[in-house]
This record gives sequence, C-alpha cells and structure tokens, in this order.
Amino acid sequence: MGSIYLIRHGQASFGADDYDVLSPLGMRQAQVLGAHLADLGLTLDRCLAGSLRRQQATAQLALEAMGASHLCVDTDAAFNEFDAEAVIRAMLPDLLPHEPEALHTLRNAAHNRSEFQRLFALLIGRWHGGQHPTPDTESWAAFVARVEAGLHRLLDQAASGANIAVFTSGGTITALLHLITGISAAQAFELNWQIVNTSLSQLKFRGREVTLASFNSHTHLQLLKAPEFITYR
Repeated sequence: MGSIYLIRHGQASFGADDYDVLSPLGMRQAQVLGAHLADLGLTLDRCLAGSLRRQQATAQLALEAMGASHLCVDTDAAFNEFDAEAVIRAMLPDLLPHEPEALHTLRNAAHNRSEFQRLFALLIGRWHGGQHPTPDTESWAAFVARVEAGLHRLLDQAASGANIAVFTSGGTITALLHLITGISAAQAFELNWQIVNTSLSQLKFRGREVTLASFNSHTHLQLLKAPEFITYR
C-alpha cells in the first residue's frame, strides 16, 4: 500500500493584515518537521501543495530541511483551505442579533483568541450545517466536493506503494476525515480544532481505496519540549 502524508502548514500570521504568510515560528516549525522526517529516513516520491503561500512555504522549508529540495512541489488548488473570511462575512449577519459583540471580537481576533474561537466555531457550525445565504460563497458541500476531486486526481496518478506528501490546511484535512471515515461534519470539526500546525496525518491507499492510519502526529514539536511550538492557527 502507498501512503499520503497530510501536513498542515506552519503557523500563519494570525491577526495580521495578511494571514497567508508564515510567522517566524511557522517557518521554524516547517524546518523542524523536515529535519524530523529526514531522521525517520522517509523518502518521498511526490510532493503536492495547495496554491496558498503558507502551504507552499511550508513545503519548501520542510523539503530543504529534509534534504529533498530537488523534489518538485506540484500545485493543486483543490487542497486549498476554504475561504474563512468569506464564510464569516456570509454567516455573521444572522449571528449578530444573538451575539451583538461578535463584530468587535472578530475585528480584534488577536487580542480575543478564546472568544474568537467560540464565535468562529458557531459560524462554521452554521456553515457546514447548510445555512448558506450567499450563493457566491463556497458551501461546505462544494468544498468537500473540491477536496474529493483533488484526492481522486492524486490517487489516479499515484504509483503503487508511493509515499506522497500533501501540504495543506486544517479545513482540508477535516474534509478528508469526513470523506474517508464517514464521520459527520460536526464530528470532523471537533477534530479540526485539535490539528496542530505542521502535524502529520497519514492515509494508506490502494487504488482509490483509502484508510486513515494516523491523525495529527506532532512528535517533532513535542520532542523540542517547548510548548510555544505547538500552535493551532
């Protein structure tokens, strides 16, 4: 059987004007991951990433630290994260009558992290629950279909027994968990909130048959014995 390693990007710039840039800590997380994979003796046959900068940068830094910078990083936007800002804009008007401070909290997310997470979880719950007032915002069903199409492309192109790394995002991993294990969207998002930056989740595949082998491994960060390296955004 072959293996697909789903790798979440390093810490992005939460609370900054441009979220889609690795923070200095996120860059270091990617390098630590690559060095750990090298220590394990893992050899990759193919590497993919979504088109987001945080995904691409994580891939490049990890491969360099792994000694595999010669490996081409193929890009497939199917593995991009859903547009969280668009979802928030679409779902927020219906939430404001019940949460009048929500707009202020969301605008100052870096200073209200726990309250931001509570509100974000509420908005995402409405989104994957089918409440979708704006037709120009990607729905949960459309997002899952996009990710599934990317997975099928990857599997159809994969050699038997290949080791493939996919540098992606938490929401994409959540959609794959939903697809592969059959758990509900709500259950998948309960797992989503636990996905650590640069963690590895391993899928085993034969043809289009896929099973989950491991989830959210971040031993490479735990071995540092520095809690600040374990982040979730």
